[in-house]
Amino acid sequence: QSFWDAIAFFPLLQDPIYILKRELTWIPFFGWYILKMRMIPVDRGSRSKALKAVVAATKQELARNPRQLIIYPEGTRRAPGDEPAYKYGIVEIYAQLGIPVVPVAHVAGLYWPRRKFLRYPGTIKARFLPPIPPGLDKQEFMERLIGETEAACDQLLVEASNAPNPPPMPPTAVKRLSELASDISA
Repeated sequence: QSFWDAIAFFPLLQDPIYILKRELTWIPFFGWYILKMRMIPVDRGSRSKALKAVVAATKQELARNPRQLIIYPEGTRRAPGDEPAYKYGIVEIYAQLGIPVVPVAHVAGLYWPRRKFLRYPGTIKARFLPPIPPGLDKQEFMERLIGETEAACDQLLVEASNAPNPPPMPPTAVKRLSELASDISA
């Protein structure tokens, strides 16, 4: 939802490794730093080739130096409350690496919206959810990942909307809050 999560979690983690879009490595200084830190860039042009390359690079890096792996399963930012669009790549990475996945939920996009210079006052809350253990069936893993993450995001969206001074709600958040209210009253 926001650039906030890319920087907010970094100091909290021991030695994270991010899977990120290759274009970020082209930014002078910042991109060089990303490469020096042995992050894993993804060429999003050729999906099947890119996925194989990412899995291989991740296996190699984790074998070399066990680190916390950070993945954005949707691949791009979306507005708070918008329909989820999780990519299948997370399933393959999960299945091939055999490591637990700790989903993280937040609605930072309410306070630090994507593609906007504006920042809104308030407290961004994030929730680290219970780990999803390795070894689940691919379908079961994806259902758990989406179901648990989106339920926690919905809860945080409702909390933000009920705050004493709520941030401006984008149309996607207003629509989702309306859907949640309908589900509760039904």
